[in-house]
Amino acid sequence: MKKLIIIFAVFASFLANAQQGIIEPVTWNSKVQKISDTEYNIILTGSIDEEWHVFSQFTNEDGSLPSVLTFKNSEGNYELVDNAKEGETVKAFNDIFEVEETYFLNKAQFTQRISLLSEGVKQVNVHLEYQVCKDVCINKEENFIINLDGTKAELTNVVLDEKSKALSNSLLLDLKHKERLQSGSDEITTEGNLWKIFALGFLGGLVALLTPCVFPMIPLTVSFFTKQSGNKSKGITNAILYGAFIVIIYVGLSVPFHFLDSVDPEILNTISTNIWLNVIFFIIFIFFAFSFFGYYELTLPSSWSNKMDSASSAGGLIGIFFMAVTLALVSFSCTGPILGSLLAGSLTSAGGAFQLTAGMTGFGAALALPFALFALFPNLLKSLPKSGGWLTTVKVLLGFVELALAFKFLSNADLVAHWGILKREVFIGIWMVIFLLMALYFFGVIRFPHDGKKKLSFPKISFAILVVAFVIYLGTGLTKNSHLKLLAGFPPPTFYSLYEQESDCPLGLDCYKDFDEGLAFAKANNKPILLDFTGWACVNCRKMEENVWSDPKVYKLLKENYVLISLYVDDRKALSEDEQFKIKLSENHLKSIETVGDKWSTFQYVNFQTASQPYYVTMNANLEILNEAKQYAGIDEYYEWLKVGVRK
Repeated sequence: MKKLIIIFAVFASFLANAQQGIIEPVTWNSKVQKISDTEYNIILTGSIDEEWHVFSQFTNEDGSLPSVLTFKNSEGNYELVDNAKEGETVKAFNDIFEVEETYFLNKAQFTQRISLLSEGVKQVNVHLEYQVCKDVCINKEENFIINLDGTKAELTNVVLDEKSKALSNSLLLDLKHKERLQSGSDEITTEGNLWKIFALGFLGGLVALLTPCVFPMIPLTVSFFTKQSGNKSKGITNAILYGAFIVIIYVGLSVPFHFLDSVDPEILNTISTNIWLNVIFFIIFIFFAFSFFGYYELTLPSSWSNKMDSASSAGGLIGIFFMAVTLALVSFSCTGPILGSLLAGSLTSAGGAFQLTAGMTGFGAALALPFALFALFPNLLKSLPKSGGWLTTVKVLLGFVELALAFKFLSNADLVAHWGILKREVFIGIWMVIFLLMALYFFGVIRFPHDGKKKLSFPKISFAILVVAFVIYLGTGLTKNSHLKLLAGFPPPTFYSLYEQESDCPLGLDCYKDFDEGLAFAKANNKPILLDFTGWACVNCRKMEENVWSDPKVYKLLKENYVLISLYVDDRKALSEDEQFKIKLSENHLKSIETVGDKWSTFQYVNFQTASQPYYVTMNANLEILNEAKQYAGIDEYYEWLKVGVRK
């Protein structure tokens, strides 16, 4: 048990350090070596922390990611002489990728010779992408502006052009009474959201337990521990350790996202609203769905599970750990799609990477619970239902759910890109067809490859009737400006509709989608501002609009007393060339502002030091903050909050 506590402590410390951005395994510097009047060596040297390693440019492409050097301002100024030479490297075989890899230990060094093509070249701009690994791998980037006269100029010395300076400064607000933004209620909201996500992850784990890949493993594994451990006490301890390792394994899957979150606080939201990533999720979930329907089996390479199974025979703590890894691998065909749903649904900035960790912890805890519980009370094993056709029915049910979720991801891409393919009524219609097919399956009208002859039963007929009722409920959402409050956030917003709309703002309210325009109107009309940081693919934003803003008293207050400025942080519409610029967010982070979403997400971060949505701020036309910032809230709480802003 002491060993288990140590493992949890080390793991918690590791997560905390990652979240705070403490882990920086490589420190870089650059220098210039003059060979002649026209030739120079550009030398980049990285000091690598103990036990970490950085991969060579020439490591096997079938393994980890190689380092990549890009010389940005070379065209017409200079040319590269041969490939970049490297310092001392080592080679080692990677059991996971089954290839020999080449990497640096302690020190990484790249030397690139350049030959000048014209006079007057003073600087070289080098971009380095690399992967640094220890127990986990981090993808990193470095930018170097190197002066050929020998002085070193990294990103900290980058001089922005006048346009970028002016547009960067225009994003910064001279906010007054910023201390009012702080509120304990927001912390409670974030903590509450984490518990909700933990609960959803736990529910997903319980569903995974009822699949053919996991359910039969419960009595076999528990019996192994209770009969093969020598005595009952040791058997119980081993089963509990087995369950604990299951939790650690699934939580470990979230670790890389803590590094991403520490590098750039907006990166998780950027990933979750990326157009093509959502399209890829759509394709993957369709693939998952047909796997659940029985048209093919989704498995990881058998060599992985075989190796883990061999390692599990080592005995002791290590053997139990590898038994848990083996379970995770062999059950992937059933747990993979559920984990994929959890991963894709948690990739937002609202709770950062800890949001994903909370979900993974819940999932792992639900999977681990029966192994510990039945080890403590082995007589309960007799009460477990026998494996059979009902497990196949559960898989088909999950297949229909995956199919419905697939179109949610396609809808996200459609909304962000403004394609206009999945308008609200089209999306609802597709869901009606999917769930009607589900009902027909439970009525026995349609079958799938792994289905045998099945008799109708009362539970199946009852469930099918409930699904038909849900389809009818979905049908009520096809009328103009109708709200499906039970599904708020899943269908596209009411103004993204086939019906002609009076406004492209939520609920037909008047709103501005540019801060300066909204501010000018507020000044002219002496009204307070409700600054609404939102997103096209933001589920909680839609829930607030359809469940809270739609309340008559809240709606009236918004319409009559506030100037609503809605800024969409995930809008991928490109800015004109005159509006595009670069902004220096920190000493080591130069960001390109190329889309509407880039502009407003950066605007939110530099002024309010947050990257979550929805995020509401009340202020007056003199940029005085009127109240604490608000995120997700109930009707009465939100109404009172709006009233405070009006009074002030």
